Amino acid sequence: MTRRRALLIAGPTASGKSALALRLAEALQSRGGAAIVNADSMQIYRELPILTAQPSAAERARAPHYLYGARAASEPCSAGEWAGLAAAAIDDICGRGQLPILVGGTGLYFRALTEGMAPVPEIDPEIRASARQMMAQTGPEEFHARLAERDAEMARRLRPSDTQRLLRAWEVLESTGISLAEWQEKPAPPLFSGEMMQLALMPDRKTLYDSCDARLERMLLAGALREVGAFEEAARAQQLAPDLPIFRAVGLAPLRAVLYGALEPEEALHQAKTATRQYAKRQLTWIRNQMIAWNKAETKDSESIFQEIFSLIIKSGLTA
Repeated sequence: MTRRRALLIAGPTASGKSALALRLAEALQSRGGAAIVNADSMQIYRELPILTAQPSAAERARAPHYLYGARAASEPCSAGEWAGLAAAAIDDICGRGQLPILVGGTGLYFRALTEGMAPVPEIDPEIRASARQMMAQTGPEEFHARLAERDAEMARRLRPSDTQRLLRAWEVLESTGISLAEWQEKPAPPLFSGEMMQLALMPDRKTLYDSCDARLERMLLAGALREVGAFEEAARAQQLAPDLPIFRAVGLAPLRAVLYGALEPEEALHQAKTATRQYAKRQLTWIRNQMIAWNKAETKDSESIFQEIFSLIIKSGLTA
């Protein structure tokens, strides 16, 4: 029987978790091997690999990688859908006798995998397209009012500004005839319940913010602005809805503003740095308040963290 096991590494953006995962995967090659699975809600999309800090081709060549750039921007990926994809990847990796290393900053993804999500059926693409068209025509306020007429409970839970969640509530009701509130009350088993080690990186705030700033500067040098320009052209050609998740990629809005002459590059970089720091702060808060049972790696240099985690993995027998 295949032994199901996994190492889960969470952490805020720019905390060094991807680099740690890659070092661990390489170090474990002599102990059965390891593969890295993406657990980041933006890195699942293929259109902005630089801005979303996806592993480079050279990094992917050093260890197997799963679920990076696995979806087009036009295909939103929910936490439940990701959990299903991740569970399949874990089975594939474990079937090869390797250790899956799931790494990312999206806490809800990890929760969906380890605690389960309500079993909402797939949404008909035509219903999804119709809902987005209605939102574009009516605006969020009117859309919220229409939802309230049909599903008072979900409308009560959501603000008109929660456009993505409003769309989700409408789509589920339209597709199933059942409120999303009712679906969310249905119990669902976790998709992964095997052996696992859960690790959360918790760098001190100054170190994290400095890392965020430095990475953004590297992104610009690597061609992030050109990448955003190419994405903008493709988005117009494909008529991508502006409320798709990809448009919430941190730093995208100010760089798009540069393309339209609304911001100077220096100001755009400043705004992107501010947005990234705010996002990292929210992620730290989530980890602190929601990932209570996880092992926390506090402020240490990357070499010390690597040595400590590698030792823990070996001692735990996770690779045996």
